[in-house]
Amino acid sequence: MSDFASSAPPTRLPSRAPVVIIGAGQAGLSTAYWLLRRGLRPNVDMVIVDRDADAGGAWQHRWSAMRLGDAHRVHDLPGMHDLGLSFETAERHRPAYEIVVEYYRAYEAHFGLQVHHGHGVDHVVRPSPAEGFGTDRFEVVGTSATGGFSIRAQVVVSATGTWGAPFLPWYPGQNVFAGRQLHTHGYRSAEEFRGQRVGVVGGGTSAVEHLAELDGVAAQTHWFTRRPVRIVPTRGLTDQAGRASVAAADAAARAGRALPSIVSTTDVPITPYMSDLHERGGLRRQPMFRSLDEQGAVLADGTHVDLDAIIWDTGFRADLRHLAGLGLREEAGGIRVIDGVAQRDPALILAGYGPQASTITAERAGRLNARSTLDALDALGGILRS
Repeated sequence: MSDFASSAPPTRLPSRAPVVIIGAGQAGLSTAYWLLRRGLRPNVDMVIVDRDADAGGAWQHRWSAMRLGDAHRVHDLPGMHDLGLSFETAERHRPAYEIVVEYYRAYEAHFGLQVHHGHGVDHVVRPSPAEGFGTDRFEVVGTSATGGFSIRAQVVVSATGTWGAPFLPWYPGQNVFAGRQLHTHGYRSAEEFRGQRVGVVGGGTSAVEHLAELDGVAAQTHWFTRRPVRIVPTRGLTDQAGRASVAAADAAARAGRALPSIVSTTDVPITPYMSDLHERGGLRRQPMFRSLDEQGAVLADGTHVDLDAIIWDTGFRADLRHLAGLGLREEAGGIRVIDGVAQRDPALILAGYGPQASTITAERAGRLNARSTLDALDALGGILRS
C-alpha cells in the first residue's frame, strides 16, 4: 500500500442538507467535484454517504488477480491531475483494487469531500407536508455501524452503481446442484477452485477473465453462454463499441425501458489478461445447459457434464432498491431518465445510470449531473441554510 493519507472522517452526519449524494464511486465523486467547483460546501450544502467502509467504490471488491488494463479502461476522476495522479500511468503489477482505493482515498482527502463511509441507504421517501419539511422533498434513511440515520434533502443524487445488485438467472435444478455456486460479486481467486471442474456462465469480459485465471489451476473449465460470443482482436473496448453501448443505454433510459446489458451491445475485446489463452485456442464456448442436477449440468442433447463449481458471470442490474417507494417505474419496466434526471421527479438525479454507467462518459456526466442538481435547487427556491 502507498503512503496516501485516508480521508479524515466527517465530524458529524447532518440531519439536513440541500443535497445528499448516495454513493462515492466514480459517478458520485465526479458529481461532488463539480458541485464543489460551484460553491457547495461538503458536509454542509452536500452530504455524501457510502455503504462501503473504505474509498474505492465497487473496485475495492474486485479479485486480486485483476490489474489495471485487464478490464475496460478506468478513467481518471475530474481534477485528479491536481494530485499528480492518473490511472494511465499507475503501476500495472499491483492489484487494480489497491490502486483505485488509494487514489480515491487521496481524492476525497485532497478535496475535503468528507464522505461518510459505512453508511448504507435503505430507502428514500417523500415526507408528507404535515411533517413540516418545507422544500425538503426527500428523507434519506439508512443504517451504519453506530445505528440508524436520517437526512432531509431538497435534492438527492443517487449514484449507487450496479455492484450491489448482481443478476443471477434461474435454471431448473439450480437448487439441487451439490457443488459450489457463486456470482462474479463473490469471486476472489482461482486458487479457491484448484483441481476442480468449473463451469463458467456468461458471455462478457468477466467470464473470459475468470477462464484465463482458472487455466492451469482448475482441473477442467467449461464455458457456457446463451448466445455466440465474438472475441475481437482489440486491446480493450473500442471507442466505436463504447459509443454504441452508450447510445443503446441512452435510448432505453429515455424510453423508460429496462436497460440492456453491456455484453448484449458489445463484443469481447482481447486484453493482456486473456490473450495467451485465446491464442492457444482455449476459449471455446458451449451453448447454455438446459438444467442442473446434483452432479453437474445437463446439455441440450442430454449429455452430462460433471462439475464441482459454477461461477455465474451473468452481470449486474442498476442498484435502485432504495428508490422503490418513490413510484418511478414505467410500464415498460425501467425508469425514464434523460441526461441523469428522473422524469417523474426532477429533484432526483440518477448519476451513473444508463448511458452514464460507462466510464467513457464519466467526466461529462458528472458536470451534467451537477448542473441538473443546481437547476433542481433553483426550482425549489435555492439552497436553504439550516
